[in-house]
Amino acid sequence: MMLTRSKTWRDLEAHRQALAEKSLRELFAEDPQRVAALSFSFEGLFYDFSKQRLTGQTLQLLRALAQEHGVEEGIRRMFAGEHINNTEDRAALHVALRHSGTPFPSAGVDVMPEVLATRRRMAEFADRLRAGKCLGHQGAPIKDVVNIGIGGSDLGPKMMNYALRSVAHPSLGVHYVSNLDGAQMATLLQTLDPRTTLFIVVSKTFTTQETLFNANTARTWLRANLGEDVVLQNHFAAVSSKPERAVEFGVNKDCIFPIWDWVGGRYSLWSAVGLALMIAIGPQAFDEMLAGAERMDRHFASAPFERNLPVTMALIGFWNTSFLGAESLAVLPYNESLKYFPSFLQQLEMESNGKSVSRDGEPLAMPACPIVWGELGNNGQHAFFQLLHQGGRLIPCDFIAAVHADFPLPGHQEALLSNCFAQSAALAFGKTDAEARRDMEKAMLPVHEIERLLPHRVFKGNQPSSTLLLDGLTPATLGALVALYEHKVAVQGMLWGVNSFDQWGVELGKAMASQILPAVRDAAQAQGLDASTQALLDFSRRHLD
Repeated sequence: MMLTRSKTWRDLEAHRQALAEKSLRELFAEDPQRVAALSFSFEGLFYDFSKQRLTGQTLQLLRALAQEHGVEEGIRRMFAGEHINNTEDRAALHVALRHSGTPFPSAGVDVMPEVLATRRRMAEFADRLRAGKCLGHQGAPIKDVVNIGIGGSDLGPKMMNYALRSVAHPSLGVHYVSNLDGAQMATLLQTLDPRTTLFIVVSKTFTTQETLFNANTARTWLRANLGEDVVLQNHFAAVSSKPERAVEFGVNKDCIFPIWDWVGGRYSLWSAVGLALMIAIGPQAFDEMLAGAERMDRHFASAPFERNLPVTMALIGFWNTSFLGAESLAVLPYNESLKYFPSFLQQLEMESNGKSVSRDGEPLAMPACPIVWGELGNNGQHAFFQLLHQGGRLIPCDFIAAVHADFPLPGHQEALLSNCFAQSAALAFGKTDAEARRDMEKAMLPVHEIERLLPHRVFKGNQPSSTLLLDGLTPATLGALVALYEHKVAVQGMLWGVNSFDQWGVELGKAMASQILPAVRDAAQAQGLDASTQALLDFSRRHLD
């Protein structure tokens, strides 16, 4: 049955209409136990969703809808290794990458021997490099590692590397390059010693345009600075499903680590794609990160829906998007070390569920996936929070903060947390006409000034948000956090009926860029292109010379 034609959907729609008359102020006033009922704890995570515009009845109906629409079966199929990525005829087995046992997913199809063997090789390589035993030019120990990738081969490891700076190797530099714009690579190379630099080229096919351009630039830089006879194998490692292409490029076969077709790029942080991360934080911390994610996996696979954290988070987002009409989701971390988390979630969510056709190729009955955006919350308060408070748009927010600072300074963490909590409360409850008037009267403003300013000082509130509190930015807690969002995305994909594990929209632009590239220099190659593209190329050619 189509999702929107079920009785439960109709019940939810009627419930939405009844609930529309209630503000968050009223919902809190009516239920003293609201926070206890609408919050979860899980191993260093506290999830408070009491400021969402819903009730326990809302969640009951949403869980019933999820049961009717096969979410439980979808979860089972994913963990069983079935080919749920139907458009590419592949499994989505990223959960195997943090699995600690064997066999998985089954005795008949066990990927764990390869996973564990690769993990051991990564650890040996990382330990050798961290101990100064990986040697570059003329026996100089490697001191800087540059991860060259893009998309999932960059965002996940970079995000986690930055988040775990407090446990990183004190003297090794680990850097990430993804942009075709030479401004990123050129400025980084100016700071590096070619004798002591290792590049890790991360590309599943070893044909990714951006990655290969940057890898070729790195190779040229090494030869220009160290001579044509430089031993390139001392300065390159690779992660790829095409090891023969990496060998042809100049990588020693013993420094090539595999990635499998059942791992999507945005889910690959846990694999050899995370080699630079493992080098930065060490194999033990990397294992702790995997263990935290695995515990979330087990919870997701076994907990009933009413106590299932990823399912609950997914249902809340589904409610906001498909019933309340929210078109975006703001992700607002209040820790500097989580700076790249919104960017990571943009790919995870929008590349997974940003689709308009179902798994069967039929048009969806509703839009899927909100626009995900965000910034460090404390900075955002002085930028776009004005729109959140008084812009008149429905924008659900995820506030994220760690209670313990990873780089503590006296008084800073208390002030940071107070800002996070204040903003979520202000968005939820706002300030009424009477409250604004009372504040101005206390400030002894004249009556005419109060009347003039009153419309500007009223805050409607009723803006839904959830707050995720972490005990600290530890490898295990961050591993659980990322796995939580991964599973949330999968459940929402099941509800919307999309394949969360392909990304055909990414392929179109890449293919067109390859066609256009020769025409940037050669006008004859522009034949057949649209008039706008030809005009852009004409302007570019005139100014490139």
